[in-house]
Amino acid sequence: MSKQIFLCAINNILSGTCQEDCKFCTQSVRYHADIERYNYKEITQIVEEAKAAKAQGALGYCLVTAGKGLDDKKVDFVARAAKAVKAEVEGLNLIACNGTANREQLSYLKAHGIDSYNHNLETSERYYAEICQTHAWSERYETCENAKSAGLTLCSGGIFGMGEEQEDREELLKAIASLSPMSTPLNFYHPNPALPIKTRNIEREEALEIIRKARKLLTETQLLMVAGGRELLFNGHEEAMFQAGANAIVIGNYLTTEGLEPGRDREILNSFGYEAATSCDFK
Repeated sequence: MSKQIFLCAINNILSGTCQEDCKFCTQSVRYHADIERYNYKEITQIVEEAKAAKAQGALGYCLVTAGKGLDDKKVDFVARAAKAVKAEVEGLNLIACNGTANREQLSYLKAHGIDSYNHNLETSERYYAEICQTHAWSERYETCENAKSAGLTLCSGGIFGMGEEQEDREELLKAIASLSPMSTPLNFYHPNPALPIKTRNIEREEALEIIRKARKLLTETQLLMVAGGRELLFNGHEEAMFQAGANAIVIGNYLTTEGLEPGRDREILNSFGYEAATSCDFK
């Protein structure tokens, strides 16, 4: 395993306006979670935040919008934001995460500067009906295929600890591997009192086993990222993630929860003899 770790940052550019019923997501308006909700950020602010992320070592930068998927307004906004970021910030792998999307929409984003598309499968096809009724798992898988057919590199992973069984975890990892994504974010459920899923049914050793299994299913050059929930499960035990096969992390805040200060993450990496990758041609 390389001693270089790929750092990615997230920008929530449209927050808390989703009409879907995903039981794991505070951005759904159905659950009235106590989060910051806002419409589209100013593009100048997005650019400045991209500059800050790059200065903190991020090579991946993800533009996230709440909602089921892309429509004409979102496509236009994300495309304009991507073009602005690319004009002023060099060396970023620019990622869009905007829900379900067709090939035409994704091709448009690629033409305006988006390099990768993030769309997570979240859980197994079997268990998905237990946590979301407003759209089907198959739509998620199809969007991932659309991203690849549009020439974008794919980022796809899931969330563990939402009440699923071991079989569901195995099936999710197999489904992810079948898509051959460039990057796979592994998220671990972060409970919120407003959400229907009240507890997290996963502990650190189980999470490490998921990382190991995911690494066996992926090639050494694919990014395996520990993302949401990292601070809950691995605080003080970060080295174990990398020993298990992770080679990427999210720095800074997540969509609606706080992460570590990016400088602290760099200190943690250095303490283990790791360093932040400096090129998007990560190997």
